[in-house]
Amino acid sequence: MDSAEQFPLFPDMPAPTDAVSTPTTKPRPAGPAALRPSAVIPIVRPPTLPVNARWREVDAPQQAIGFVLRRSRRKSIGLVVNDDGLQVTAPNWVTLSQIDAAVAEKAHWILSKLRALQTRQQQLATAETQWQDGGSIPYLGTRIVLRLDGAQKKPGFSGSIHAPQAGDSLCLPLPANADRDRIRDSVHAWLQQQARDLFGERLAFFLERSGLTMRRWRLSSAATRWGSCSSDGNIMLNWRLIHFGKDVIDYVVAHEIAHLREMNHSKDFWREVERILPGFERAREALRRHDPGTLPLI
Repeated sequence: MDSAEQFPLFPDMPAPTDAVSTPTTKPRPAGPAALRPSAVIPIVRPPTLPVNARWREVDAPQQAIGFVLRRSRRKSIGLVVNDDGLQVTAPNWVTLSQIDAAVAEKAHWILSKLRALQTRQQQLATAETQWQDGGSIPYLGTRIVLRLDGAQKKPGFSGSIHAPQAGDSLCLPLPANADRDRIRDSVHAWLQQQARDLFGERLAFFLERSGLTMRRWRLSSAATRWGSCSSDGNIMLNWRLIHFGKDVIDYVVAHEIAHLREMNHSKDFWREVERILPGFERAREALRRHDPGTLPLI
């Protein structure tokens, strides 16, 4: 999913749903075969695709790659991996052999994206079992247990709300036979409220430390980034950061506040992040191993 937000947290790190464009003036042949993947990705036409969608397969060096082909007036071949797999959009004048060559050339990138998608889908399938009494969810770097109690008037937390310990429980005012969607929605509402409270507190703290001023902020549920800052001083923070420990949350908050002074990712920008949050690198590296689309609570 392409995003219009301008300052991704890691501009050098591909988002979970990414895109590339391949010049079409002089198609290059596929490069040498890369290392074979540890597991072959099944290539089947996604059942969610419309009947009239054009499905095509290419024999790349690593394995066969299937994709949906669309034609358009664009000037280059575009490749996007989304929940339906690989989508290729090509100019009307580009030949099928040129399209196949472009897919084969980008096979390493495509397969890495498809593996990430496969992992995400497996995590989402695993998450189906979480929405029940006794299920567990990640909250501020640890896992807490869900409890259902229809006699409750409002959600209750057994531990320190902003310093949870493993095994602490979130008791929801729901009957024991509540369906998973109702449980999930209640948990999401509770997590978003905790995110709103904690993120607001951390924003105030780092704004005071930095001497900078933002216009306003809000929670987001973006699929491709943890935070953003616009040129007019608006900050957005992904509510799913509430799954991580406070050090990671502080890093993202400091990162976006630094954009209030440096609207780029230059050396000056990273010096500003260091000024606001000394030693931020460890939290940044921890977050590099994740992206919003791979979290189980979607």
